[in-house]
Amino acid sequence: MTGVPMTAAARVIRDVAVVDGDSGAGAELAEPVDVVIEGEHIARIEARGTTADADVDVDHVIDGVGRLLLPGFIDAHAHADGLLFDPDVQLALLRQGVTTVIGGQDGVSYAPGDGAYASEYFAAINGPHPGYRGGGIRELLASYDGTTAVNQALLVPGGTVRREICGRSTQAANPAELAAMIALVAEGLADGAVGLSTGLDYVPGAFASTDELACLAEPVATAGGVYVSHMRGGYESGSQAGIDEIRAIAQHSGVAVHVSHFHAEPHLVHGLMAGLSASGVDASFDAYPYTRGCSILAMPVLPASITVRPTAEVLALLADPGERARLLDEWFPSIVDYPSLGPDWPEQLALAHIAAPEFAWAHGLTIGAAAARAGTTPAEFTLDVLAASRLEVNVVMAVRYARSDADLASILAHRRAMGGSDGIFVGAHPHPRARGSFARYLRSLVVDHGAMSWADAAALVSTRAADRFGLGARGRVRAGAVADLVLVDPARVADRATYDAPLHLAEGIDDVLVAGVPVLAGGLLTGATPGRGIRRSNRPEA
Repeated sequence: MTGVPMTAAARVIRDVAVVDGDSGAGAELAEPVDVVIEGEHIARIEARGTTADADVDVDHVIDGVGRLLLPGFIDAHAHADGLLFDPDVQLALLRQGVTTVIGGQDGVSYAPGDGAYASEYFAAINGPHPGYRGGGIRELLASYDGTTAVNQALLVPGGTVRREICGRSTQAANPAELAAMIALVAEGLADGAVGLSTGLDYVPGAFASTDELACLAEPVATAGGVYVSHMRGGYESGSQAGIDEIRAIAQHSGVAVHVSHFHAEPHLVHGLMAGLSASGVDASFDAYPYTRGCSILAMPVLPASITVRPTAEVLALLADPGERARLLDEWFPSIVDYPSLGPDWPEQLALAHIAAPEFAWAHGLTIGAAAARAGTTPAEFTLDVLAASRLEVNVVMAVRYARSDADLASILAHRRAMGGSDGIFVGAHPHPRARGSFARYLRSLVVDHGAMSWADAAALVSTRAADRFGLGARGRVRAGAVADLVLVDPARVADRATYDAPLHLAEGIDDVLVAGVPVLAGGLLTGATPGRGIRRSNRPEA
């Protein structure tokens, strides 16, 4: 057979079944094809064997026999803002097929500003950024260009914006402050951010009113971005209040909205999403395939009026006998009312990251078990470990009412659902979602339970997020698309990270390309760094 002319830079993925997020048929029925990549894009998809061996350098051929080719997975809610440069983090993501993460989540990240607030308050979530020295979204996005194997898109973090303009104030923004915040959001969008995020259980976002948030969403709507929110109210049975606030923000501004880690009973998720749609609100959400959560310990166990202060002041307060007694006697009895916790909260919170070496023995233990080993009460132990770690502690949080795999499948089958791990890579005993979520979607939903087709899974983990967040010509396997591509072995793909052993890498995804460049080969990093900071594009690149 006569070969098709190819450029010197061309690569071929041979004899592979293509799964596209727009296709309706199951990929297991598709005829295998050859996919030709030239430069950063897919040049063409041809009948198997059309490209002759003589036309291709053997080093540029990937054997796809028995595997499926999917568009690179997009993590719609990730916390790799500062750690994406770490090869171990890149490997953990790529072994799940994740080629792009969306950061700046929960209202807190490094830009705009000098990054100090995020590096302090969210140290146990986002980690330190090794290169960002201040500026804005433009500078932060540039830090990812050619320095990592995985792409990073960013949201303007609303809490960081408030911190830049209003300092640590707990009061409503005055007109001048509000105007300055709106301008800072607009600047971040002009620099390439894909939207605005808020974290309304965190500080200072917790002090922002609905009216303030609605005004900040105005430039987001104008730019065609998305308002992304960790809702106020604790989720689960309290989701209605958070959704009502999101509806008010959307109806004021006209912005498209996205609910972060929307975890509640399936009938609540479906009902509340239907309610938003009936109100004319363009809404979507992400959800990870686990029932436990993860966050900084200080958020549920200390008042926001305390955690909004500089760390040095909080530590001084925790060391003050009178203030400590007040917290133990008056505050801690009230945390049982936190929506996701209850009277057995010490057994619901397991220690994932503790910055104090003297408490390293407690990693993986619940606060109740660790307190018993230390010979103190759970409340006293909590204050001790926070003080010793300068508040840099995160915990895996069990919920009172765990959902079944069937419930999770029902939530993730929603046509507006997207894959989002909420993955946190900081910690000796982290939540397994950071290393398992995307493989778990495929294994549980497609292979084990048949809850969705491979094409539906591709839409869940890639296509919808690419379209929603304006990530250019990504999320599809077709000519002209950016060649962010994942080869999946359907017989082997599986998550291996568990709550007891959370550092195990996923299996069954051994070859991944970013912008046409192999970044994972044979399950190992190649050392190539074609990743970039993705700037918002409201029209696909091709």
